[in-house]
This record gives sequence, C-alpha cells and structure tokens, in this order.
Amino acid sequence: MGRLYAPPYTITSAIVSLVAEISEMIGQLSALVADAGSLRLRRINRIRTIQGSLAIEGNTLSQEQITAILEGKRVVAAPREILEVRNAIKAYDLFLQWCPWQEEDLLSAHGVIMQGLLDESGQYRSGGVGVMAGAEVIHMAPPAGRVPSLMQDLMGWIQITPDHPLVSSSVFHYEFEFIHPFADGNGRLGRLWQTLILSRWNQLFAYIPVESLVYEHQQTYYAALNESTQKGDSSVFIEFMLTMVAQALVKLPSTPQVAPQVTPQVRQLLQVLVAEMSREQMQNSLGLHDRKSFRERYLVPALAAAFIEMTIPDKPNSRLQKYRLTEKGRDQLHMF
Repeated sequence: MGRLYAPPYTITSAIVSLVAEISEMIGQLSALVADAGSLRLRRINRIRTIQGSLAIEGNTLSQEQITAILEGKRVVAAPREILEVRNAIKAYDLFLQWCPWQEEDLLSAHGVIMQGLLDESGQYRSGGVGVMAGAEVIHMAPPAGRVPSLMQDLMGWIQITPDHPLVSSSVFHYEFEFIHPFADGNGRLGRLWQTLILSRWNQLFAYIPVESLVYEHQQTYYAALNESTQKGDSSVFIEFMLTMVAQALVKLPSTPQVAPQVTPQVRQLLQVLVAEMSREQMQNSLGLHDRKSFRERYLVPALAAAFIEMTIPDKPNSRLQKYRLTEKGRDQLHMF
C-alpha cells in the first residue's frame, strides 16, 4: 500500500490560539442558526459573501445590485458580471448538498459557478496556467497532466485528516489554489469549498461572510498564498484565513458580543503599543528577540481579535509597516 498523501504545513501556536478563540465564539453564536428571526441576517450575509468573493475576481456589482438580481429585478450591468452573480447564487444555494471529499461534487460545483463563462466548466484544465499579479507571473501551476492525481490525493486527504476543520479547510484552500485545477474560477471555488468544509463542522459557517473580509484584505490574501508557496508550508496562509474567520465572527451584526481570548502575551502587547510602532519597536519594547515567537504569540492573535491594525493593510510586508491600537483595543486596554 502506497504512502498516504499529506500536505506540508506546521501547526503554530498562533494557529492553536486562533482555533481556540474561534471555537469559543462559535459556541456562543450557534443559536443564530436555529433562530427564525435571523433569516434576514443570513440573507444579508449570503449577499455579502457573494459580493466579496466575486469582487476579488474583478466583478464590480454592488450588494444592492446583487440583491436586485436575487429578487429577479432588472439590473443594468455587463452581462458577464450578471451571469457570474446568478451562478454564484445558485452555487451557494446548492453547496450544502455537496460532499467536501467527493471529486464529482467539486466538478459539479465548478460547472455551476462557471456555466456560460468557460468552455471547460466542470472539467479540469487541459493546458498550463499561471497566477498573475499585474504583468508578473507569481506562480506557475503544476502541468495539466498532473492535476487529476493531485486532486485525488487532496480529496482523499481532506476525507481522513484528523486535524480540526478550521485548519484542514485552510490547508485545502491553499493546496487547491496551488494546484489551480481549472482554467478559470479557482479562487471563487476554493473559497466556497473552504466554506463547505467549515459548514460540515458547524452550519453557522454557511452564513458567515468570510469572503467579504478576504476582499477587504485581498492583497494580504495573495501575499499569504505567495509566502506559503515560497516557504513550502501553508502555515502563513492558515493564520491569515483563521484571522479572517475570527474577524468575520466579531463583526457579525445583531449577535451577542463575544469577548475574544486575551492571552497574557496579547495583553502585554497592547500595554506597550504607543501611537504607531513597527514590529521591531514592539519586540524591543517587550524585550523579545525571537521574531517567529513574537508573530505567533503576540502579533497574529492581537490582529485576529481586532485589537490592533496595520497602518498599510494593502501591503502587509512593507518595510514601512506599522501597527496601532484600534478603538476596540483601546477599550480592552482600559479593562486591564
């Protein structure tokens, strides 16, 4: 019997903290699924999800226009953009019927998302493809001939992995984008499939607009994908996606306020953060020398809880990057 496939990733302390924080919030918010009065909120969040995921791919339709399409009203816009929205609405209506590890369901989902938009909808690509950043190729996907076996390995892994769905769904999302199995539609399907995996764990995720947060931080999203590829380890991308999940939960309207986990390390960080400070300045103020430990135990959890924010969010790796307290962080600081 051959060796079972296992994607390369490391469970960092930041990932462990994020999983614990998100699990706690989900437990307190689970009543949202059963509450009949939340139907309007679910609908609003589904629209935000669709708008965010398509906007990352260049679709310009607003939430109001998507709402109008959902209601069967006439919208004046590019036909392709309207079709993208209609396909996405149908996919999110159907997606709970799909099984995360069934390859035929994945192909079916791609067929729905790309119907009328791509000749190879519902089929793996037959040619090479690269991921572009402007005019620059930042990732060359594996050859088309390897795609079927790579996807079979990935689908087999997601079925049997013992890791927490918050982690495994993020790993799947990264690996899927690395393989880039389709000629087009990989981004929107990868995000939908992570939502599907999470919804199998807790149905609340079917109505959490994580995609809208990813859209707000799309440069960081691509940077996390690229950094994970360069390192050959998807932990950076896992941390990013879990940060987006945590922030999406915190931002849910009309839900109980859930206090994020405040570790001693996060508390210390908030206490030394004055005005705007770089990573190096914060580390020096804390007397820390290990950059990785600082990132995992202090910086990432504080960002995930929305206690601090980047001064240049669209360029997370900028040498000019600094961090500052948010209003929420200042409120939390006063509670210490």
